[in-house]
Amino acid sequence: MIYLDFLIILPELILIIFCLLSLLVASFFDTPKTSNTILLATIGILIIVAFLIYLSPHNGSLAFEGAFIRDSFAQYLQITILLSVAALLILSKEYLVKHKLLKFEYPILVAFSALGMLVVISSGNLLVLYLGVEIQSLSLYVIASFRRDNLKSTEAGLKYFVLGSLSSGLMLFGISLIYGSTGSIYFKEIDLAIQSEEFLLGVIAGLVFLISGLAFKASAVPFHMWTPDVYEGSPTPVTGFFATAPKVAAIGLLLRVLFDCFGSIIESWQQVIIILSFCSMFLGSIAAIGQKNIKRLMAYSSIGHVGFALIGVACGTEEGVVGVLIYMVLYVIMNIGVFSFILNMERDGVAVTNIQSLSLYSEVSQGQTFFLTILLFSLAGIPPLVGFFGKFYIFSAAINSGLIWLAVSGGIASVIAAFYYLRIVYLMYFSSTKELLSGNMPLTHRVLLMGTAILMLLGTINLFGLEDPARVAALSLLN
Repeated sequence: MIYLDFLIILPELILIIFCLLSLLVASFFDTPKTSNTILLATIGILIIVAFLIYLSPHNGSLAFEGAFIRDSFAQYLQITILLSVAALLILSKEYLVKHKLLKFEYPILVAFSALGMLVVISSGNLLVLYLGVEIQSLSLYVIASFRRDNLKSTEAGLKYFVLGSLSSGLMLFGISLIYGSTGSIYFKEIDLAIQSEEFLLGVIAGLVFLISGLAFKASAVPFHMWTPDVYEGSPTPVTGFFATAPKVAAIGLLLRVLFDCFGSIIESWQQVIIILSFCSMFLGSIAAIGQKNIKRLMAYSSIGHVGFALIGVACGTEEGVVGVLIYMVLYVIMNIGVFSFILNMERDGVAVTNIQSLSLYSEVSQGQTFFLTILLFSLAGIPPLVGFFGKFYIFSAAINSGLIWLAVSGGIASVIAAFYYLRIVYLMYFSSTKELLSGNMPLTHRVLLMGTAILMLLGTINLFGLEDPARVAALSLLN
């Protein structure tokens, strides 16, 4: 029955209706108060939708003949995405007001982007997948260039748009090859068609193009070229947004496509993912060493972390998927904490992004320095912090699936990456400078910085209980 289909997609429908109504209302009442109200309402609706997804049945319900999937895998990642987007909007409010960027379009575009992420995670056929990717991407292109009077911001948006369009073209070409070879766009039917044939050359060719497009969305090497420039040029709240929720959506989409659609030919895509993982880990770790801008450093950091997550994808096992799901949640928490600090790097009211400006920050605020140090150590994977256990799950899955050399490579890349995280800590405690940062930080930012750092310590007890939900999500994807 059609009403059951709409009931399954009720959370997404609520988000769509909210976005359209907000756009309509704001068009007639475009005032600073309206923009602030829409921002707060967007935060509220994202949390409400996350709660509805948590309460909704997640036993593999299908809508529109399998085009949309509501299962534990989707539930796990969608809740992560929605809560992280809400947290980033909370962080962005003070910055947007201070820099006169709080326009009603910003929270609405972020909400539309979140909607696209929800759709891609639950996609059951290739056209719904592409629709979700475009809803997400078009919004991201706009907010990257949201500071229209800034040359770097407009350049970032243009670069992202041009290269993003290229990746979308690769995805569409891959989809057309897959459809032409199997006669279907539905994941399960494609999987059955592949199993019934010994070898489908068109499917393999289409899969290569599809993975290339998805790798661009995840910032995996060699499709990473847009990331440093876009991270640097975008307004800092947008950079924080790019570094969190879209990464979760991209990795989740990759898992959904590879296991739901091409799970019977793991050997055909495993080597490709291994290459992407290896290159991403080492380029992200090595290239970040020479960076002087902290936003560019975080861009290369995100590339490296995507490489670590791809190790779990390359395993092709339940344990690997569990490791990826745990790792992505921990990665988002750590980045939210770090960006709550980066958003407040300023001197005399002017935003500063040079890493050297952090010199002797411990004299400005010992508390902020301590909590940021914990987060940086966790990103580096230093035990006993939670970031270490995130990598442990990934490396353990790789070893158990026979990819010992890839796990060892990941360990080496982690050691290299630790250098640029520890360099920031060294600057904050032991360097010297004539000009110190102001150290001013709003209460909400202090709470998120302190809260995420404490989670990195307390989470070592049981990883916030993430293992069981992650295992249930992985089983729903693989069965």
